Amino acid sequence: MARGHAAEPAAQSALTDTGKLPANCHENIRQIVDYWVSIHPDSGLPGRQHFDPLEVPKMLSNIRLLDVVGDPPRFRIRLMGTRLREFFGAEQTGSWLDVLFPNLDGSITHTELLRTIETGQPRWRRGKPALDIEKDYLDMERVYLPFARDGRNVDMILTYLLCIDSAGNYY
Repeated sequence: MARGHAAEPAAQSALTDTGKLPANCHENIRQIVDYWVSIHPDSGLPGRQHFDPLEVPKMLSNIRLLDVVGDPPRFRIRLMGTRLREFFGAEQTGSWLDVLFPNLDGSITHTELLRTIETGQPRWRRGKPALDIEKDYLDMERVYLPFARDGRNVDMILTYLLCIDSAGNYY
């Protein structure tokens, strides 16, 4: 049966004030953020045109690309890595997040996606799943990376997601 989680007080969220990831984040999170920084143009945000999947092949299975559509923004899954398809139990490419997860509006996930758009900055979070899922993982660690085709207006968010089971194993 699906279960939702309220935001956990112990959940860690956002990057530090200096824009750095917390010391205890997973190395894969650090690597994908470092890659995002490396493709960042001199001015403005990187766009999808700057992202080369061949540069991060080992990370692709945990990536989900979200199209940001409309105002207020809705999120459509453009691409979903194989590990995430296994985790969520279905191919979700082409689906709207708010249709897949009716509790999206007002959730910490929705808040973090909106903050990513508003700030144009990466957002990191570790904590219980905030959306209805049918898996029982202890924690999830994720980072949201903004992309803007025109360098200014966020039109895509790359989500890198790791699931952590009760034994502390990352998937």
